[in-house]
Amino acid sequence: MIETHSASVRKACKLLGTFPSVFKYNHKKKGDELVQSQLENLASCNTSWGFWKMYNRIRNLGLVVNHKKVYRIYTQMKLNMRRKYKKRLPARIKQGLAQPLHHNYTWSMDFMHDGLDNGKSFRSFNVIDDFNREILNITIDTSLTSERIVRELEKLVDWRGYPEIIRVDNGPEFIAQALEKWCSGKVILQFIQKGKPQQNGYVERFNRTFREDVLDKFTFESLKEVRIYTQAWMWMYNNERPHVEDPALSGDSLMNLTPTAFLLKYGKLHHPHKAQAEFPTTCPDLSGSPVALCACPVNQSSVSTTVRM
Repeated sequence: MIETHSASVRKACKLLGTFPSVFKYNHKKKGDELVQSQLENLASCNTSWGFWKMYNRIRNLGLVVNHKKVYRIYTQMKLNMRRKYKKRLPARIKQGLAQPLHHNYTWSMDFMHDGLDNGKSFRSFNVIDDFNREILNITIDTSLTSERIVRELEKLVDWRGYPEIIRVDNGPEFIAQALEKWCSGKVILQFIQKGKPQQNGYVERFNRTFREDVLDKFTFESLKEVRIYTQAWMWMYNNERPHVEDPALSGDSLMNLTPTAFLLKYGKLHHPHKAQAEFPTTCPDLSGSPVALCACPVNQSSVSTTVRM
């Protein structure tokens, strides 16, 4: 129109209803290439960096740019999407849970935690024989160090002899030098793989029974009450409680027998008369006289019978 009718820009814009600045506007390049290249370099070298760390690094390099512009380019490059990192774990060979063919071949050990009625916490150190799931020891105390574990194992060895294998998890008490030194040349200390508690399934399943029948069922006011009731329950578990056969666990049950009955029927005993004897520890009753564990029934009066809800 300007060239045809020889009209001025101002007059032509007035007729078209636009502004004269439209003819004088020149598109300004955004200059995103420099910022984009910096973000690409930072993202490739530092995969864990977020937006603000990258922005501050760009500013520290001397590039003066607004954070809004950087974030716009950051989102256009889809760097704000959550990154999926590939977990690089070492190749681990799956280890099954093998059942021993005779008693005193494999022991399993583990710890449990609970608390008294006054809020004071305590721990239990549990040891079972994998062959017949017999409880060999439950030690109750507020602190159980590796040296204490060695002393408890020495008591068990005086009664049962050394096992071939002791299976444990990777707890600090089990990886300590005291236990490693005690097992050196006598017992194979077998650690399960990290994050695989099913490899120590026998004692883990026992822990569930111990928690349901004792720790979660009653509230205790002192460690003495816990020890008395636990030792009485140990005798009941080994001599009266049958292990119900689970169809899903073929060949991995005690065929509805108690641990003691299973040991007498299927265990190869060097001294059969010892199967009738319990671990030679005694627990004092409320009257103060020592009572043998095998003759100590479950005394409901010796423990608070408040059921935990």
